[in-house]
Amino acid sequence: MNLVERAKNMIVTPKTEWGSVAAEEPNIQQILFGYVLPLALIPTLATIIGWGAIGILGFTSFTYGIALGLVQLINAFLSVLIAGFVIDALAGSFGSTKNMGRAVQLVAYSMTPIWVFGILNILPAIGWLSFLLGLYALFLVYLGLSPLMKTPEDKKVVYMLVSIVVLVAVYWIISLILTSILMTIFGLSLLSAMMSY
Repeated sequence: MNLVERAKNMIVTPKTEWGSVAAEEPNIQQILFGYVLPLALIPTLATIIGWGAIGILGFTSFTYGIALGLVQLINAFLSVLIAGFVIDALAGSFGSTKNMGRAVQLVAYSMTPIWVFGILNILPAIGWLSFLLGLYALFLVYLGLSPLMKTPEDKKVVYMLVSIVVLVAVYWIISLILTSILMTIFGLSLLSAMMSY
């Protein structure tokens, strides 16, 4: 698997790329460290640089950027694993094949646009656009269900909706917890940091 080719194909020709993914033997460790880590570093580094050098409304802080960047990086790993676990656990309810490796592939590769478009975080004022552009990830989940989880067509939409709810919920819950923990560790809050500036 070539990282750049896989990321490009997941965004440009996802239907074909899911066929290629289905032909591979899933390796969770390789997916996490060979795919998730490099791609998740895009929004992480963009956030650190964005908040440290550019900021918003005159407020810049490398410490704040590092804290937010760490939230994004840790969240990438935890979200892929937890959402993969839940999607795998739900597979039988939707006539799909239980396979944790395939569920991790589905989640990790579906998250590609969120991480790639995360480069927009280099400009904190428009960084939120990366999430909107990343909504394409939801469509990728839909396309990946049949080739990876062997989901029957009549159960695909419901399984996709449940999977999306799981993905979004896991991502936001982990994000809130990590933000709270890391902001406490770094002694930060956005409001107090901006007021003291």
